[in-house]
Amino acid sequence: VVRMDRIIHNCEAKAAAYYWKRIFPDFLEFRRERYGPPPNNLLNYGYAILRAIVARSLVASGLLPTLGIHHRNQYNAYCLADDIMEPYRPYVDQVVCQIIRGNGRFLEMTPNMKKALLNIPVIDVQIDGQKSPLMNAVQRTTASLTKCFEGKSRKILYPELG
Repeated sequence: VVRMDRIIHNCEAKAAAYYWKRIFPDFLEFRRERYGPPPNNLLNYGYAILRAIVARSLVASGLLPTLGIHHRNQYNAYCLADDIMEPYRPYVDQVVCQIIRGNGRFLEMTPNMKKALLNIPVIDVQIDGQKSPLMNAVQRTTASLTKCFEGKSRKILYPELG
């Protein structure tokens, strides 16, 4: 099991390196690091917004955001939120890409950049064949997870990236 975990982690790391090079071609040396140079600051801000949306939806669906499925950490009160937000991260990445296209290389986040990131909750998302704001789509995801835990469903609704 430990060996398989290492193999999966290594594949995930390779995929991430490929992904970041493709979406941030102007930042050839880019590495995703919490305290790394831009555009890490934009990603951190956007992911914090997304995490808050997911945590709120989990609680509204009657779930405890602390008890994760894949993420496990006694010091992280949002393990389940971190699990559920994964398929929604590309929406944040898209907003960050748009900001970079409009601003090029930068060192500090501007009020206009924050304003663009604060629109994340209302980004149009396709889920279960319907278009809805991201915050509503997340609510549908967390409600479907609750139904799975209750044994009423076997399918978690996730966004359909297009």
